[in-house]
Amino acid sequence: MESKIDYKEIIKLIDILEERNLSQFELEVEGLKIKISRNQPQVSSPEVPPILPTSSESEEKSNPLSLEPSREDNKNNLHCISSPMVGTFYSAPDPSSAPFVEIGDKVEKNQTLCIIEAMKLMNEIESDIDGILEKIYVQNGKPVEYGKKLFAIRPLD
Repeated sequence: MESKIDYKEIIKLIDILEERNLSQFELEVEGLKIKISRNQPQVSSPEVPPILPTSSESEEKSNPLSLEPSREDNKNNLHCISSPMVGTFYSAPDPSSAPFVEIGDKVEKNQTLCIIEAMKLMNEIESDIDGILEKIYVQNGKPVEYGKKLFAIRPLD
């Protein structure tokens, strides 16, 4: 008998991890083993001086592909979609294909926006609203952390 777990069940497990403020969770059912862990916020030492951005870091901050969502996103009524897992971000189904979405595209609820590869599994990330894609925060092939913002979508009225 083959045991299967789908993406929605994994998201439920991640939600439980967040709700209970757990740093790690393991589940084994019928030979299928799932281990979910998250990084705990790091407390910075007051002795460590702040790191000032270099000119290249300043340039990255002006590039919408590398920006973290700002208060401006919230002010502009943008809906952000975050990574539900740690992995590698892919904007297309394979290297020779066009991206799933591009800035300015109209997206629909449940439409695939990207793939995140985690532990050799390809996980499709879908839009949870209808709208217009305003920002892409991650570049193709780059690693993402749990909770990192991936997309900003302007909801359709």
